[in-house]
Amino acid sequence: MNKRAPSFYNLAWRWHFYAGLFVIPFLILLSLTGIIYLFKPQLDQLMYPELLQVPVAAQPISADQQLAVVRQAYPQALIKQYLPPINAERSAQFVIEAEGQGLNVFVDPYRGTLLGSQDAQNNLQAIARQLHGELMIGTVGDRLIELAAGWGIVLVVSGLYLWWPRGSSGAGVLWPRLSARGRLLWRDLHAVTGFWGSLLLLFMLLTGMTWTGFWGAQFAGAWNHFPAAMWDAVPQSGKLTGSLNNSSQQTVAWAVETTPLPASDPHAAHNGHAASSAPSTVAQVSLQQVVDSAAARGVQPGYSITMPKGETGVYSVALFADDPRNDATLHLDQYSGAVLADVRWQDYGPVAKTVETGVMLHEGKLFGLANQLLMLAVCLLVLLSAVSGLIMWWTRRPQGSLGVPPLRHDLPRWKSAIVIMLLLGAAFPLVGASLLLIWALDWLLLSRLSGQRLANG
Repeated sequence: MNKRAPSFYNLAWRWHFYAGLFVIPFLILLSLTGIIYLFKPQLDQLMYPELLQVPVAAQPISADQQLAVVRQAYPQALIKQYLPPINAERSAQFVIEAEGQGLNVFVDPYRGTLLGSQDAQNNLQAIARQLHGELMIGTVGDRLIELAAGWGIVLVVSGLYLWWPRGSSGAGVLWPRLSARGRLLWRDLHAVTGFWGSLLLLFMLLTGMTWTGFWGAQFAGAWNHFPAAMWDAVPQSGKLTGSLNNSSQQTVAWAVETTPLPASDPHAAHNGHAASSAPSTVAQVSLQQVVDSAAARGVQPGYSITMPKGETGVYSVALFADDPRNDATLHLDQYSGAVLADVRWQDYGPVAKTVETGVMLHEGKLFGLANQLLMLAVCLLVLLSAVSGLIMWWTRRPQGSLGVPPLRHDLPRWKSAIVIMLLLGAAFPLVGASLLLIWALDWLLLSRLSGQRLANG
């Protein structure tokens, strides 16, 4: 190494550990909340069987009759969504807003009885999802999660470089030396879990990044394009389909988040009436008609229907399916019932198909219980790697200090590692900006400390 190499390498070494200390709490939180959301089907069945399960009867009542039951119980409420039963033994669900509170209301689709309600924001799954996506603090939390995920990618890549096997033995990298004790054992656990879990963790971080509000939004905007003819013939509301999603509930698939949300035409159903007729006098199509339209177009059970908002709002039928090949997003005119847009898997581009498949793998939904168990193993690996890394740092820190552990000097190709970090900083702008900020602060602090040493010398 030349004389400049150690200073550059020291800087990269400090970055690695400072970033690790920042990322570890987020990785622990994401793993724990991810495990909760991963097993949502089982946990919901365990916690709310009286709301979800119904005895099968001969004939269900219509969606409009179910809606009437909810309106009778909550006459002042705003009805926001309807989720038809996913099978013959499940209840129907309405998402409403009553007195400023969001509620999930469950209805027996055979007997027309109200089974009960659930706070839409303050339940286990909603809280886990909000913590997982934005720390329950909105945009600031979303950006922190994105920053942590981006730095997590940097740490995985730099960790592979730091611990890549350079000897003839794989002990301590490919498998832990279980006979070791103390710091060496924790070092082995950290290295081995990091080595074997690196590709899986990169997959989890990258697929998670596609949902973030800054990088994910830019990525979606660049790749999610559909034929213009799908919307040219209908008016648009100026909103995007992604506005149907929120921090506690996923309604539409990632692939359609950036597509325009059509607008209903209040005069479309006049059938010859005077064009000056007040829009408020035009009747909406019934909820059951929307259900029938979805069935006629082959939309599989498990979809939601978002109610129209305002005079130009549309009914939105959305199936965010476990198998993304069954995804469906339909928008219907609220007055005529005409289908204004119908987006399916075959309309997705190659990138959108890849991302949607990755997201379903990430959420443990693509191939059932085996997928859930695989993702659980990844979460446990991440937890072990994070905790062992924290313990290893604590045992190696300089005595009486919270600073960086001693520098290793057996690491060739340090220039390649720095180039990789800079490329990752360019690929993920929030990471790149924070990298420059850390560099500036580090340089200023070290310059001041060096000046003090010279003054004292």
